[in-house]
Amino acid sequence: MQMDNGNARIRVPKTSELVADQIRAQIIRGELQEGDSLPPEGTLMATLGISRPTLREAFRILEAESLISVVRGSRSGARVHQPSTELVSRYAGYVLESQGTTIADLYAARLAIEPTVVRWLATSKGQTPGMARVKDILAELEDMLQTDRHAEFVDNIAVFHQALVEATGNNTLSFMNRMLLNLARNHQNDYQRRHPRSNEEKYKSLRAGFKSYVKLVKMIEEGDVEGAVAHWRLHLRNANETWAQRGEGERIVDSLHA
Repeated sequence: MQMDNGNARIRVPKTSELVADQIRAQIIRGELQEGDSLPPEGTLMATLGISRPTLREAFRILEAESLISVVRGSRSGARVHQPSTELVSRYAGYVLESQGTTIADLYAARLAIEPTVVRWLATSKGQTPGMARVKDILAELEDMLQTDRHAEFVDNIAVFHQALVEATGNNTLSFMNRMLLNLARNHQNDYQRRHPRSNEEKYKSLRAGFKSYVKLVKMIEEGDVEGAVAHWRLHLRNANETWAQRGEGERIVDSLHA
């Protein structure tokens, strides 16, 4: 129902929306955990004092948000899902693509984030819990390089970059960076398909990148703040030039293909 009072309009939420709000709040606050089952429909209807159509409309709202999944005919009730970073970052990618965001724009944003992250980490000399994961990923990348798993190495470059940001413990930056990395990885995989290189060329390039990662971690742990920031800014600029050459920078980001 809407009430018209001059220019003011008041929209009264439907009962199904209020029910969805209540369940959503329980999921977000952690009162309902990943994999939990909601009570059966009959129980919820009696507890909330609502009809079956109202409850099912509330379920449809929550299903559209990927906060629950409903198996029709199941007696176990709807299954709860925690909000997904991957899902939201994928949708954000759709928005960027629809706005005509370019590869150059994407890499410029990364250049704005990661040197700041490196400054924070080097200031603390890498004394954050997340740095252990950064070093573990570095060891995995070295193994991939030594066993000629070049495609796997390239796919995990994004994992290293994300771990670096997550090592700061800043959830907001980590979320934003994950979205950017997903789009960058799509572009890099597509670029390699369109511009194949010999194994020797791949190894030389990846080896140089790996050495740069090792140097960065060393400088962070030594507390060489300005050196680490300058090194990583140069690394990112060089990488950006590689991936954005041959007119690649003007291409629109691709959020649909991994």
